[in-house]
Amino acid sequence: MILLAAVLLGLLVGWGLAHTQKRQYQVPDLKSVWLVFAAFAPQLVIAYIPATQRLVPDWLGSGVLLATLSAFLAFVWLNRRLPGMPILMTGLILNLLVIVTNGGWMPISPDTASHLRGGDSIHTADLGQRFGQKDVLLLPQDTRLAPLADRFLLPAGMPYQAAFSLGDILVAIGVFWLLARPRADADISTE
Repeated sequence: MILLAAVLLGLLVGWGLAHTQKRQYQVPDLKSVWLVFAAFAPQLVIAYIPATQRLVPDWLGSGVLLATLSAFLAFVWLNRRLPGMPILMTGLILNLLVIVTNGGWMPISPDTASHLRGGDSIHTADLGQRFGQKDVLLLPQDTRLAPLADRFLLPAGMPYQAAFSLGDILVAIGVFWLLARPRADADISTE
C-alpha cells in the first residue's frame, strides 16, 4: 500500500513539476526492468493470491521471498545512479537483513498484528507462524533487529490497514524521489 501510494504520488508530482517547467514528463530510463516483473510474479503467487498462498509451503515461500528481494536489489543496483535509488537500495537492504535474520519472513509483533485484525487478540499459540502475506508473528524480545520489523501502521480510519517497516518507508521515499524528479533531458514543450 505504501509503495503504491509512493508510485502514484511520485508520478503525479513528477508530472506536475514537468508541466510547470514546460517540459514533457518522462519516466526515468531504467535498466533491466524485466527484473522487477520477474521478481514480482513469484511474490504474487506466494503472498497475494490466497489460493496459491495456501498451497506453497512456508519453507519454499520464504526462499522465494528472499530470492525475489535479491532480484529487486539487483535491479536497484543496476540503476543506482538514478535519483532516489540509493535511498531505495538502503530500504531494500534493511528489509533483507531483518527477513534473513528472522527465518525468511518479515517479523511482526502480536500487538501490531492485532491492529490489523480489527482488534482481535493474537494467540500466543500463533507465535513463530506465518501471519498475513509476508510476515512471521514474533514477540519483540524474540525478534532479531526488532526496530527494522513491520511495526508501523497506517492511520486509523483508512479503508485498508497494513503494517510496514523502516525499510518500506525508505523504499517508498526512494520510489517517490525517482518518479517525482522530471528528467533534465526531457524536451521543452511548445505549448
